[in-house]
Amino acid sequence: MMGFGYFGIFGAIFMILFWVAIIAGVVWLIKWLLESSSGTSKISKNRALEILDEKYARGEIDDEEYERRKRKLLES
Repeated sequence: MMGFGYFGIFGAIFMILFWVAIIAGVVWLIKWLLESSSGTSKISKNRALEILDEKYARGEIDDEEYERRKRKLLES
């Protein structure tokens, strides 16, 4: 049986496909975790911009301060 055991070549192919699926699943999980954690920072950045807009609209900060803070938020 050429050293592949009871299932022959099909067993070897199945084993390779099995490990490829396991590795792809781990890669997908890591990618998903990284994207979900970066999504949180995107939401917090949007909320920070909303708060900045509100402060500007209420007159708590002037034009120069608004532009400076907005640039700083968009850079990070």
